[in-house]
Amino acid sequence: MQLIFIHGSGGSKEAWTYQTQYFKGSMALDLPGHPAGELRPSIAGYVEWLRAFVREKGYSDLVLIGHSLGSGIALLYALMYPEEVKAVITVGGGARLRVHPMFLTALEEAVKDPAAYANTPNPAYDLIDRELAAVLKRRSAENGPAATLNDMRACDQFDIMDRIDQIDIPTLALCGDQDVMTPPKYSHYLAQHMPRSQAQIIAGGTHMVFAEKPDEVNRAIEDFLKTIAA
Repeated sequence: MQLIFIHGSGGSKEAWTYQTQYFKGSMALDLPGHPAGELRPSIAGYVEWLRAFVREKGYSDLVLIGHSLGSGIALLYALMYPEEVKAVITVGGGARLRVHPMFLTALEEAVKDPAAYANTPNPAYDLIDRELAAVLKRRSAENGPAATLNDMRACDQFDIMDRIDQIDIPTLALCGDQDVMTPPKYSHYLAQHMPRSQAQIIAGGTHMVFAEKPDEVNRAIEDFLKTIAA
Protein backbone atom coordinates (compact mmCIF):
# COMPACT_ATOMS: atom_id res chain seq x y z
CA MET A 1 0.00 0.00 0.00
CA GLN A 2 1.20 3.50 -0.82
CA LEU A 3 0.10 6.10 1.75
CA ILE A 4 -0.27 9.62 0.34
CA PHE A 5 -1.05 12.51 2.69
CA ILE A 6 -2.86 15.51 1.18
CA HIS A 7 -2.88 18.86 2.99
CA GLY A 8 -5.74 21.30 3.52
CA SER A 9 -6.50 24.75 2.11
CA GLY A 10 -3.41 26.91 1.69
CA GLY A 11 -1.39 24.25 3.50
CA SER A 12 1.75 22.28 2.84
CA LYS A 13 3.22 18.80 3.13
CA GLU A 14 4.95 19.77 6.38
CA ALA A 15 1.56 19.66 8.13
CA TRP A 16 1.89 15.85 8.04
CA THR A 17 5.37 15.75 9.60
CA TYR A 18 4.32 13.53 12.50
CA GLN A 19 2.59 11.11 10.15
CA THR A 20 5.31 10.76 7.51
CA GLN A 21 7.88 10.22 10.26
CA TYR A 22 5.75 7.47 11.77
CA PHE A 23 4.56 5.65 8.65
CA LYS A 24 7.70 4.56 6.83
CA GLY A 25 7.45 4.71 3.06
CA SER A 26 4.55 7.15 3.16
CA MET A 27 4.67 10.53 1.49
CA ALA A 28 3.08 13.94 1.82
CA LEU A 29 2.88 16.28 -1.14
CA ASP A 30 2.46 19.96 -1.88
CA LEU A 31 -0.50 20.55 -4.15
CA PRO A 32 0.23 22.67 -7.25
CA GLY A 33 0.40 26.40 -6.50
CA HIS A 34 1.64 25.78 -2.95
CA PRO A 35 3.70 27.63 -3.98
CA ALA A 36 5.19 25.99 -7.11
CA GLY A 37 3.05 25.45 -10.18
CA GLU A 38 -0.48 26.55 -10.97
CA LEU A 39 -3.39 26.44 -8.56
CA ARG A 40 -6.38 24.31 -9.51
CA PRO A 41 -9.72 26.13 -9.10
CA SER A 42 -11.67 22.99 -8.18
CA ILE A 43 -11.27 19.80 -6.19
CA ALA A 44 -11.80 17.88 -9.43
CA GLY A 45 -8.82 19.75 -10.89
CA TYR A 46 -6.66 18.68 -7.94
CA VAL A 47 -7.84 15.08 -8.40
CA GLU A 48 -6.67 15.06 -12.00
CA TRP A 49 -3.32 16.55 -11.00
CA LEU A 50 -2.91 13.92 -8.27
CA ARG A 51 -3.82 11.09 -10.64
CA ALA A 52 -1.20 12.25 -13.14
CA PHE A 53 1.35 12.38 -10.30
CA VAL A 54 0.42 8.87 -9.13
CA ARG A 55 0.67 7.44 -12.65
CA GLU A 56 4.04 9.12 -13.21
CA LYS A 57 5.38 7.57 -10.00
CA GLY A 58 3.84 4.18 -10.75
CA TYR A 59 2.07 3.97 -7.40
CA SER A 60 -0.69 1.42 -6.80
CA ASP A 61 -2.94 0.28 -3.94
CA LEU A 62 -3.34 3.88 -2.85
CA VAL A 63 -4.31 4.88 0.65
CA LEU A 64 -5.33 8.53 0.35
CA ILE A 65 -5.27 10.48 3.60
CA GLY A 66 -6.65 14.00 3.25
CA HIS A 67 -7.27 16.91 5.58
CA SER A 68 -10.22 19.22 4.87
CA LEU A 69 -9.62 20.21 1.21
CA GLY A 70 -7.47 17.08 1.01
CA SER A 71 -10.37 14.97 2.25
CA GLY A 72 -12.47 16.18 -0.67
CA ILE A 73 -9.65 15.27 -3.05
CA ALA A 74 -9.35 11.80 -1.53
CA LEU A 75 -13.09 11.13 -1.60
CA LEU A 76 -13.58 12.38 -5.16
CA TYR A 77 -10.56 10.41 -6.35
CA ALA A 78 -12.09 7.27 -4.83
CA LEU A 79 -15.42 8.06 -6.47
CA MET A 80 -13.89 8.63 -9.90
CA TYR A 81 -11.16 5.97 -9.87
CA PRO A 82 -12.16 3.32 -7.32
CA GLU A 83 -10.02 0.62 -8.89
CA GLU A 84 -6.89 2.58 -7.94
CA VAL A 85 -7.72 3.19 -4.28
CA LYS A 86 -7.24 0.67 -1.49
CA ALA A 87 -8.60 2.88 1.30
CA VAL A 88 -9.44 6.47 2.22
CA ILE A 89 -8.83 8.34 5.47
CA THR A 90 -10.41 11.73 5.96
CA VAL A 91 -9.31 14.10 8.72
CA GLY A 92 -11.68 16.97 9.36
CA GLY A 93 -13.44 16.10 6.13
CA GLY A 94 -16.89 15.71 4.69
CA ALA A 95 -19.06 15.02 1.67
CA ARG A 96 -19.74 18.76 1.49
CA LEU A 97 -17.27 21.45 2.52
CA ARG A 98 -19.15 24.73 2.64
CA VAL A 99 -17.16 27.78 3.78
CA HIS A 100 -18.69 30.68 5.70
CA PRO A 101 -18.78 33.80 3.49
CA MET A 102 -16.93 35.83 6.12
CA PHE A 103 -13.83 33.66 5.64
CA LEU A 104 -13.94 34.19 1.88
CA THR A 105 -14.41 37.94 2.31
CA ALA A 106 -11.49 38.14 4.76
CA LEU A 107 -9.25 36.24 2.34
CA GLU A 108 -10.26 38.49 -0.55
CA GLU A 109 -9.10 41.46 1.54
CA ALA A 110 -5.91 39.61 2.51
CA VAL A 111 -5.01 39.08 -1.15
CA LYS A 112 -4.78 42.86 -1.43
CA ASP A 113 -2.32 43.00 1.50
CA PRO A 114 -0.37 39.71 1.81
CA ALA A 115 2.06 41.16 4.38
CA ALA A 116 -0.77 41.91 6.80
CA TYR A 117 -2.13 38.42 6.21
CA ALA A 118 1.22 36.84 7.09
CA ASN A 119 1.37 38.79 10.36
CA THR A 120 -2.20 38.11 11.45
CA PRO A 121 -2.38 35.74 14.44
CA ASN A 122 -3.95 32.41 13.53
CA PRO A 123 -5.49 30.43 16.40
CA ALA A 124 -5.36 27.27 14.26
CA TYR A 125 -1.74 26.84 15.39
CA ASP A 126 -2.30 27.39 19.10
CA LEU A 127 -2.34 23.71 20.11
CA ILE A 128 0.52 22.62 17.84
CA ASP A 129 4.11 22.25 19.03
CA ARG A 130 5.84 25.60 18.63
CA GLU A 131 8.56 24.36 16.32
CA LEU A 132 6.15 22.76 13.87
CA ALA A 133 3.74 25.68 14.15
CA ALA A 134 6.53 28.05 13.09
CA VAL A 135 7.19 25.93 10.00
CA LEU A 136 3.51 25.83 9.09
CA LYS A 137 3.16 29.60 9.50
CA ARG A 138 6.19 30.19 7.27
CA ARG A 139 4.90 27.85 4.60
CA SER A 140 1.45 29.45 4.72
CA ALA A 141 3.04 32.85 4.16
CA GLU A 142 5.05 31.46 1.23
CA ASN A 143 1.87 30.10 -0.36
CA GLY A 144 0.10 33.41 0.24
CA PRO A 145 -3.57 34.25 0.79
CA ALA A 146 -4.44 33.74 -2.87
CA ALA A 147 -3.76 30.01 -2.53
CA THR A 148 -5.93 29.74 0.57
CA LEU A 149 -8.71 31.73 -1.09
CA ASN A 150 -8.55 29.52 -4.18
CA ASP A 151 -8.72 26.38 -2.06
CA MET A 152 -11.53 27.67 0.15
CA ARG A 153 -13.57 28.51 -2.95
CA ALA A 154 -12.90 24.99 -4.27
CA CYS A 155 -14.13 23.57 -0.95
CA ASP A 156 -17.21 25.79 -1.00
CA GLN A 157 -18.18 24.37 -4.41
CA PHE A 158 -17.58 20.77 -3.37
CA ASP A 159 -20.65 18.63 -2.75
CA ILE A 160 -20.90 14.88 -3.32
CA MET A 161 -23.55 14.18 -0.69
CA ASP A 162 -25.82 12.59 -3.30
CA ARG A 163 -23.02 10.26 -4.48
CA ILE A 164 -21.14 9.43 -1.30
CA ASP A 165 -22.90 6.07 -0.96
CA GLN A 166 -21.26 5.01 -4.25
CA ILE A 167 -17.81 4.90 -2.63
CA ASP A 168 -17.55 1.24 -1.65
CA ILE A 169 -14.00 1.48 -0.32
CA PRO A 170 -12.83 1.10 3.31
CA THR A 171 -12.86 4.59 4.82
CA LEU A 172 -11.89 6.01 8.20
CA ALA A 173 -13.33 9.42 9.04
CA LEU A 174 -11.26 11.10 11.77
CA CYS A 175 -12.19 14.37 13.44
CA GLY A 176 -11.35 16.34 16.56
CA ASP A 177 -14.27 16.78 18.91
CA GLN A 178 -13.51 20.53 19.05
CA ASP A 179 -13.41 21.00 15.27
CA VAL A 180 -15.71 23.89 14.34
CA MET A 181 -14.65 24.11 10.67
CA THR A 182 -15.73 20.57 9.81
CA PRO A 183 -17.48 19.38 12.99
CA PRO A 184 -17.83 15.72 13.98
CA LYS A 185 -21.27 15.48 12.38
CA TYR A 186 -19.53 15.62 8.99
CA SER A 187 -17.50 12.51 9.82
CA HIS A 188 -20.53 10.76 11.28
CA TYR A 189 -22.38 11.50 8.02
CA LEU A 190 -19.66 9.70 6.07
CA ALA A 191 -19.85 6.72 8.41
CA GLN A 192 -23.62 6.56 8.08
CA HIS A 193 -23.82 6.91 4.30
CA MET A 194 -20.74 5.10 2.97
CA PRO A 195 -21.04 1.28 2.88
CA ARG A 196 -17.59 0.60 4.39
CA SER A 197 -16.90 3.68 6.48
CA GLN A 198 -16.35 4.26 10.18
CA ALA A 199 -15.91 7.45 12.20
CA GLN A 200 -13.51 8.06 15.06
CA ILE A 201 -13.59 11.26 17.08
CA ILE A 202 -10.41 12.40 18.86
CA ALA A 203 -10.96 14.10 22.22
CA GLY A 204 -9.41 17.55 22.59
CA GLY A 205 -8.58 17.95 18.90
CA THR A 206 -9.58 20.83 16.65
CA HIS A 207 -9.43 21.15 12.86
CA MET A 208 -5.66 20.45 13.00
CA VAL A 209 -6.08 17.34 15.15
CA PHE A 210 -3.43 15.33 13.28
CA ALA A 211 -0.76 17.88 14.28
CA GLU A 212 -2.17 18.49 17.77
CA LYS A 213 -2.77 14.86 18.77
CA PRO A 214 -0.34 12.91 16.58
CA ASP A 215 -0.08 9.87 18.82
CA GLU A 216 -3.84 9.35 18.91
CA VAL A 217 -4.26 10.00 15.19
CA ASN A 218 -1.34 7.79 14.19
CA ARG A 219 -2.68 4.98 16.36
CA ALA A 220 -6.13 5.29 14.77
CA ILE A 221 -4.62 5.22 11.29
CA GLU A 222 -2.39 2.26 12.14
CA ASP A 223 -5.26 0.23 13.60
CA PHE A 224 -7.38 0.95 10.53
CA LEU A 225 -4.59 -0.05 8.15
CA LYS A 226 -4.20 -3.36 9.98
CA THR A 227 -7.83 -4.18 9.17
CA ILE A 228 -7.19 -3.35 5.50
CA ALA A 229 -4.08 -5.55 5.38
CA ALA A 230 -5.96 -8.40 7.03
